[in-house]
Amino acid sequence: MASLLRPSGNYRSLLSFRKAEQIYDLTYYFCKAYLSSRDRTVDQMVQAARSGKQNIAEGKEAGLVSMETEIKLMNVARASLDELLADYEDFLRVRGFPVWGKDSRESLFVRRKGADKRLERDYFLELARTRPPEVVANMAICLIFQAKYLLMRQLRFLEEKFLREGGMRERMSRMRRNRGDRGDRGDRGDRGNSL
Repeated sequence: MASLLRPSGNYRSLLSFRKAEQIYDLTYYFCKAYLSSRDRTVDQMVQAARSGKQNIAEGKEAGLVSMETEIKLMNVARASLDELLADYEDFLRVRGFPVWGKDSRESLFVRRKGADKRLERDYFLELARTRPPEVVANMAICLIFQAKYLLMRQLRFLEEKFLREGGMRERMSRMRRNRGDRGDRGDRGDRGNSL
């Protein structure tokens, strides 16, 4: 028998979630190490990083029932990471630090390491502990671009799947059609004979 519930994998297995987790850890460290605790940006950056990570987890779990909700929450995660990206870019700009070019030696190194699925989760956090703030900010920017790319791939996949399969209402309608309303007709017939 078909189920209303969609198969849903573990959100921790998603590369986008693991990347968002690295970004959260790096951001938490960055804010505590390089920004004043009185700076409102600290809370905003940490919350944006957290939102990126948590919405991926919540979206994947919500996808068990609603692909529409999963799509919306993955997009919220992507938008939160965009907000965080702007904060890192602001940090570099107002202090006169350069933003690494997409194809710079440093960016390519971070991108290559970031794409390595065997890499320990704490790799970038440990690296950050030995680097100046402008390097840490640029590392975070590279990781954010990777996470956003992964989320856009997930969103395209979900969009195609939604167009193919529909959402909860469509699954409910298919289940009703597949079961037919034989039970209802049988009940009405029995009641009619009992009069």
